[in-house]
Amino acid sequence: MARRWWTLLTVCLGILMLLLDITIVNVALPSIANDLGASFSDLQWTIDAYALSLAAVMLVMGSLGDLRGHRNVFAAGLVLFSVSSLLCGLAPDPLFLNVSRAVQGVGGAAIFATSLALIAREFRGLERGTALGIWGATAGVSVAIGPLIGGALTSGISWRWVFFVNVPIGVLTLWLLLARVGETRRRRVRPDWLGAVAFSGALFALVFALIRGNPDGWSSTKVAAAFVAGGVLLALFVAIETLVREPMLDLRLFRRPALLGASLAAIALSASAFSMLLYITLYLQDILAYSPFEAGLRLLPLTLAVLLVAPLAGRLSERLPLRLLLGLGLTLVAVGLALMTLVEPSSGWTVLLAGFIVAGAGSGLTNPPLASAAIGTVDEEKAGVGSGVNNTARQVGVAAGIAALGAIFQSRVQSVLSDQLAHAAPQLGARRHAIVEQATSGDPTQALQSLPPALRDPVAHALRVAFVAGFDRILWIAATIGFAGAVLAFLLVRQRDFATRDEPAMTARQLGALSETP
Repeated sequence: MARRWWTLLTVCLGILMLLLDITIVNVALPSIANDLGASFSDLQWTIDAYALSLAAVMLVMGSLGDLRGHRNVFAAGLVLFSVSSLLCGLAPDPLFLNVSRAVQGVGGAAIFATSLALIAREFRGLERGTALGIWGATAGVSVAIGPLIGGALTSGISWRWVFFVNVPIGVLTLWLLLARVGETRRRRVRPDWLGAVAFSGALFALVFALIRGNPDGWSSTKVAAAFVAGGVLLALFVAIETLVREPMLDLRLFRRPALLGASLAAIALSASAFSMLLYITLYLQDILAYSPFEAGLRLLPLTLAVLLVAPLAGRLSERLPLRLLLGLGLTLVAVGLALMTLVEPSSGWTVLLAGFIVAGAGSGLTNPPLASAAIGTVDEEKAGVGSGVNNTARQVGVAAGIAALGAIFQSRVQSVLSDQLAHAAPQLGARRHAIVEQATSGDPTQALQSLPPALRDPVAHALRVAFVAGFDRILWIAATIGFAGAVLAFLLVRQRDFATRDEPAMTARQLGALSETP
């Protein structure tokens, strides 16, 4: 087999491992909470630590690939991702797990940021389109099978195997990389370390403040200081990017409103549809009492809708204005999330089915034109930067979305549960506050185990009512974010902002490759 096809196989294995890890972990979260005694905030960090580090260093890893060679950086990413996956699986407590997840995100950024450069080195013309199509199909399959594999591993063996499974895949991919893949041409660039530190510090401080707002109090010194630090570091990041010779993020790119519109659309998609996956999973497992595998099966309509609609969106991207597809896709996401608000305390999972299909179709319709808009609005030699901006925006959306929605969800559940318990179980007395705290900061089933049998049914009903109330509120907020993204994308992604190319090597259909995930 020719070297270029070995390169494609190797890159696809790495991307499969990376993107599988985004969706495979969601269905394992309730089991992680039970086994490690993780709080609700800990579960948020299990997702956000990965997304934050992935977002913070994505653009720097692209620069390192240019400087040190994309194969070398891809290899380093594989090693780091595999070792940190092993550490995640061995985690004795939530802090160890979440620190390991942050390291895993750095490895993932190295893989993600260099994968397309390795493909671009080997493929030209129509073959490049074929290669990118296979790359995109790999991304789509990983999204579709992630919840199912995660559920099977968690139910059949242990949640630790959702991380251990990465180790043999990583070893095989590294062997293929070193044996079959050539290095790309290097060029002299200077990584923007100051910008990376300021950007990652700002994201961490802001997400920390959102996650700790409810437990510590929104007016507490810790939370207020985190918000201030986040704002200062964000301003410092903008100043650094304006002054340095080779910035991590060239702010001049946003002079074209279309790139800004594509970035805001990416944030909206991740902060709405993909951030809600955490809370949908908690609903299926904690409230409806499905096993991880059963929850994964019930998520298949959503992920399969993404997989089936994305190729159609790629073809339509060559014939219709991208602003129309982005606006329609995000509108469908908003409608799908709104349909999920039909959930009642007595509902079964099928009430979510219509919302799953519509939101999944909207996500699939949005992704290919989103990737095409991100790259098409910059000059060809900066296509990697456009892709990096787009992928960074997605991870920022996930991290901020999970943190913000989690703060609103937790506050709403606490308020409703306290009222429900006062009426349904007044004999709890002073214990009511402890039950509320326990139910909203960890596994709600733990709050029931210490109660007398006569109180368990009314308290369980109160828990279900409160969870559904919180779930309903954040679904409406996520739907609003999705619709706002649709409007902004339609207004900002103007056709005249797209860069002209003498040789359109990568069409919108081919660029559907740039992921069906956040």
